[in-house]
Amino acid sequence: MKSADQRVLATFAAYLRVEKGLSARTIEAYLSDIAQFSEFQKDRLLGTAKREHVRAFLQKLHADSVQPRSVARKISALRALYRHLLLDKAVKQDPTLNIEAPAQWRVLPKSLRADEIDGMIASRMPKGDRRLDKAIAIRDRAILETLYAGAVRVSEVVGMRMLDLQLEEGLVVVRGKGDKERIVPLGEGAVTALRDYLKQGRPEFVKTRQSGNVFLSAGARPLTRQRVWQMVNESSRSGRHASPHMLRHSAATHMVENGADLRTVQTILGHADIGTTQIYTHMKLDHLRNVFKAHHPRGRRAK
Repeated sequence: MKSADQRVLATFAAYLRVEKGLSARTIEAYLSDIAQFSEFQKDRLLGTAKREHVRAFLQKLHADSVQPRSVARKISALRALYRHLLLDKAVKQDPTLNIEAPAQWRVLPKSLRADEIDGMIASRMPKGDRRLDKAIAIRDRAILETLYAGAVRVSEVVGMRMLDLQLEEGLVVVRGKGDKERIVPLGEGAVTALRDYLKQGRPEFVKTRQSGNVFLSAGARPLTRQRVWQMVNESSRSGRHASPHMLRHSAATHMVENGADLRTVQTILGHADIGTTQIYTHMKLDHLRNVFKAHHPRGRRAK
């Protein structure tokens, strides 16, 4: 690989580890996919890639009969790389913009069962006898409830301000991508957990310093996205890797499975295009198939 591209990947790996909180295994997979694209570029550097180069790369993968799941992961890796480079002003244009994988390549997002989420929330118990230990447990339960109830992104949770909370109405204002604001409803569980946190948890973090952020760490410092990722994964009791984004996907999946219309789910999630939300209709179909197979007399093949 070209030395300039190696430097780009080293910086990108640090970004994925520190800012995104991704596991070493996931980062290694991303870097491997991007290195493959770099080799395909031959004499061109990653920073000089154009849309036609990305399209040509995808066409080669398709011609080589690469598995759809692998192709989707490579697209995701490249998209993450160029968004990072664009934010760092290392490139002027994102060559992956408006490049979508064919429908048959799309990978359905992973979600958790409702009982798995209940187990995660119940797992946040104090690790010691200090008042701070209790405050951390109360805070973490409130974060988990908020992530799932509002289907919010981890960046929206760590950036949530006290002025954003409207607990009497069961609502919260969140700022999503592009700094766009939207109002998200919260269920009774999340409202109760937030009130408990504001009364018994947050005062332990706010002593000598003040902060407008809702969720804090010691010294009234705002929580980082990495810390929330770690906490969510630690809370999983099913043996499965869990992330804040899985809670968001789970909320959307459960709403659609229980009859919510796509426009409402789109509004709650903050999707600019309803096409992004429509992926959950596929998940609903999978749910219906599983229920059919489990309960219909003709749902299972005869042995």
